[in-house]
Amino acid sequence: MLTRTIWLGLLILLYLSVEVLGVPQPVVSTAGQSIDLRRRSRSVRNATEWAQWAEIQRDTVIAKYGTQPNEKRSAGENLLVNQNCDVGYYGSLAIGTPPFPFDVLLDTGSSDLWIASSTCELTCAGTGNFDSAKSSTFKSLEHNFEITYGSGKAIGTLAEDVVQMAGFSVMNQQFGSVTSTSSNFLRNPITGLIGLAWQSLSSSGAMPFWQALAGGGSWDSPLMAVQLTRYINDTLAGDLEPGGSLTMGYVNESLYTGNIDYQNIPNGQVSYWVQEITSMTVQGKSVSLPHGSASYATIDTGTTLVAGPASGIAAIYAQIPDSSPGTGQWEGYYSYPCTSEVTVEISFGGPSWAISPADFQFQPIDSSNYCYGAFYSIPTSSSTPQWIIGDTFLKNVYAVFRYNPPSVGFAALSETALAMNGVNADIPTATLGASAASVTANAASTTTCTSSTATLFICALLSFVMFS
Repeated sequence: MLTRTIWLGLLILLYLSVEVLGVPQPVVSTAGQSIDLRRRSRSVRNATEWAQWAEIQRDTVIAKYGTQPNEKRSAGENLLVNQNCDVGYYGSLAIGTPPFPFDVLLDTGSSDLWIASSTCELTCAGTGNFDSAKSSTFKSLEHNFEITYGSGKAIGTLAEDVVQMAGFSVMNQQFGSVTSTSSNFLRNPITGLIGLAWQSLSSSGAMPFWQALAGGGSWDSPLMAVQLTRYINDTLAGDLEPGGSLTMGYVNESLYTGNIDYQNIPNGQVSYWVQEITSMTVQGKSVSLPHGSASYATIDTGTTLVAGPASGIAAIYAQIPDSSPGTGQWEGYYSYPCTSEVTVEISFGGPSWAISPADFQFQPIDSSNYCYGAFYSIPTSSSTPQWIIGDTFLKNVYAVFRYNPPSVGFAALSETALAMNGVNADIPTATLGASAASVTANAASTTTCTSSTATLFICALLSFVMFS
C-alpha cells in the first residue's frame, strides 16, 4: 500500500508539472537578469482629433446613462492594460472549449458581456474574433442582441458558452456574439466588453459573470477590487502600457494602505455601483451640492473622465480663476490656465479622496496656455445617477466592489501601487489562470472537482489511494 501510494504521488507531481508548465506564467526577473523593455511609440493626436474624442466621450456617457432603467479561491487576479494614456483599461478572458483568450474592456457601469464574432463585418476585423465553430460547448440562443452607445452600436445574437477569467469559470455564461459594429467602434486588440455591474442593469437579462461567481459562493470574500495606473502625464508612454489589476474574491493588501472605507449602495437598490457624494472641495473650498439622490454617483471604470450635472460642474470651475466653458465639440467642458494646479476632493460619506492635478488636467489647447479639465457636464435624468465617476478619480484610489452587503469601498494607494504609474515595462499577457472554481450562470451550485484535466486526474488518483 505504501509503495503504491508513493508511486501514485510521483505520478501526480509529474502530471501536475506538465499541466502547470502548459499554463502561461508571468515572467519574473531574478537577480542578475537583464530584460530589454521596449515601449510602443504613442500615436499623436491633433487638436481636431482630440475634439472629436471629447465629443464622443461626452455623447457616449449621455447615451449610456440617459434613459436606461462551494469550492473557493482567494487568488483570482487579472492583470490589466492601460490603453492610450488612461483612455481605457482592458483585461483578458477566455471563451469556449478549448478556451480562446480575448481582450475586453472592463466596465463597472454596465452589466452585459459581448464579444466580436468571426462573422463580424469589416468594422471589427483584426481584433482576434471569436469563432464559435471551434468551441464544442457553444450554444446559440437565437435571440437578438444589441447595445447602443453615443458613438455607435454593436449588434449580434445572444449565445452561451464556458467563460473563464482570473482563474474562475462560469459554465453556461450568456453573452452577445456580435456580428456588426459601428465604424471604428473596436480598436485592436480590443475584442469586446465585460460588464461588471448588477444583473438588474443587463440589457439582455443575463447574469453577469462576476455576480454568478459571487452569488454562487466561489470567492473567499464576496468582492472584487480594481487598481488603475496613470500615464496621462508621461510624454514617453506608448499606446499600450501596464494598467494595474482586477482581483476577484480578495483584496491585494500590497496595493493599499490604511483601512478600506465601505459605504453601502443607497437603499440597497443594486443596478449601478452607486454612492452618494456627501461633500466636494475644489482648491480647499467647498462646493455646494444637494442631498440624497440628486447627488448620487455611479463608480464606473468604463468612463474615462468625470461627468456631472451642469450646475455642479459650473460650481467646480467657479473655484478656478480664469476658467471658461467650451463650445462646439467641447461643449460641456471647461478650460482653465494650464499653470493652475487644481485639486478636487470628494467624499462619499467617509474620508475625502483627492484627485491628482495631473488627472484633473485633461488636454492642452493648441497654441495657448489653457487646458481642458477632466470634469464635464451632461444632461441628467431622475432615472439614473447624476454623476459618473470614472477613471480620472479611480486612478487615485484602491476601489473595492462588494457583493454582500452591496457596497463600494475606497482606500489610499500604497507606495507599491503608486510606483506602477509611468513605469517603463512590457504590457501583461493574458492572465486567465487555471480554473479553480466553476459555477452555472444562475449561481445555483458549485463544483468541487472542475473540468480541468489535471484536477480530474488528481481527484481520481486520490480517490483510488483513499479507498484502496
